[in-house]
Amino acid sequence: MAGKGAKIMIAKDGPYIVSGGLPINKQIIGTDKDGEAEKWIKGKKVPSGETCALCRCGGSKGKPFCDGTHGKIKFDGTETASRKPFSEQAEVTEGADLRLEDVVPLCAVARFCYKGGGIWDLTVKSNQKARELAIEEAKNCPAGRLVEYDKKSGKAHEDRMEQSISLIEDPQKKVSGPIWLRGGIPVESSDGTTYEVRNRQTLCRCGKSENKPFCDGSHIDSGFNDGDESL
Repeated sequence: MAGKGAKIMIAKDGPYIVSGGLPINKQIIGTDKDGEAEKWIKGKKVPSGETCALCRCGGSKGKPFCDGTHGKIKFDGTETASRKPFSEQAEVTEGADLRLEDVVPLCAVARFCYKGGGIWDLTVKSNQKARELAIEEAKNCPAGRLVEYDKKSGKAHEDRMEQSISLIEDPQKKVSGPIWLRGGIPVESSDGTTYEVRNRQTLCRCGKSENKPFCDGSHIDSGFNDGDESL
């Protein structure tokens, strides 16, 4: 369990500095017989101390930890993501019982949102099965790009998560995915400001995202792999 004051600080053109003893593990995207993302499979724990530095440039030979490669390759880690709150950036899809908020630039391409015709169509439909699947798909979105709200109460359908970090692996695409933050871990920019604290977020670890510090799915086109053959 994370200690008090757990947070992530972004070093300018350098790594993510993790403090507070946050536990780190692997999370693997599991697919069904049709090849659609279906479930999360918990992988091995990654030993880490009270404080550690996670690679942000994608070039470390000691992934997931930083080994100073960012300095050698002159990594440009300029943060380009919007500082606006999620709700101000979101596109909205209205259904009879659900309200879907969607911030496309945050997409980490985990692909849980496609089953049953896709979360957008499911949100619009009024039957119970569609509603339950739409909520499940939103909850499985690691990036928090997709959030379903109950229209009557106005509350988000979110599971309470303990603060932790996961390194996503995507066997179907044969790539390593982003750093998945869970449970409202504060992320402090290299300029000292703090991004909106959210239940689910994904940080780029391939170094290629155009929405830094957040993942935008660039790990797939770049073929990023952290070199862990023990999954």
